[in-house]
Amino acid sequence: MDTVRFTAGEPAVRITRVEPGLWQALDDGRLAGRAEATTRPDGRVFLSVDAWHRSVFDQLAREMLAALPDPLHTVVDETDRELLDGWQRAGLTVRRREWEYVVPTDPRVTGPVVLPPGVTVVPAGSAAEAPLRELDRVVRAEVEASVGWSEMPAEVLPRPAGDTVVDPAKYAVAVEDGEYVGLLRVVQVTRLPRIGLIAVRADRRRRGIARGLLLHTLGVLHRAGIPKASAEVNEANDAATALFEGIGARRANSTVELMRHGR
Repeated sequence: MDTVRFTAGEPAVRITRVEPGLWQALDDGRLAGRAEATTRPDGRVFLSVDAWHRSVFDQLAREMLAALPDPLHTVVDETDRELLDGWQRAGLTVRRREWEYVVPTDPRVTGPVVLPPGVTVVPAGSAAEAPLRELDRVVRAEVEASVGWSEMPAEVLPRPAGDTVVDPAKYAVAVEDGEYVGLLRVVQVTRLPRIGLIAVRADRRRRGIARGLLLHTLGVLHRAGIPKASAEVNEANDAATALFEGIGARRANSTVELMRHGR
């Protein structure tokens, strides 16, 4: 979230660009707000503003948007109406919505692990690094050739240039005929792990590999004493929505990505 709340008042502030991607608002020498533009590893530029006053938010957003080329993005918790309204006042429009799901790990709720004949799961921490990275490149290329990687979740993990697998230990993998055909990334965030990515090679889809991989991983979490996980799903992704809702996951929140396309 970019800001906590806005308060009334019209402080007279001076906006200064202190770094290429950083602006500050000073009110009589005191910091009244800051704005930042961050380039994600996939090249998209995301904006954030931290300000207490609505007018300071508007001034920071205006200065930042005037200085940066399009396209520009930001992500907002949909329940934060003030922040959402602020970005829309600045000229950004809603591009996509992601649902946050709370996912149970108990197999009595999710159902048993069923994999297609000949498919096995290599648990997180045991996958061989070279074939894992090769599978990651394949599935990302397939996504880019179809819907485009810009349709994937807005959050992109920091990574070395050209490499998308930051920590191989976070990935569970489905294997068929000695080949890695599906992967799932789990990110541990305190006591609520997040399912960060599920992907299966295009020629192996619609056979239950993704569901089996997900249920296997949730079972591992359950045996570790973790009762639930979280996941984010693009509302336009019917297959992912069906997958999570089919194992008892429930919607808990939503975020929206806003974008300025061009002037």
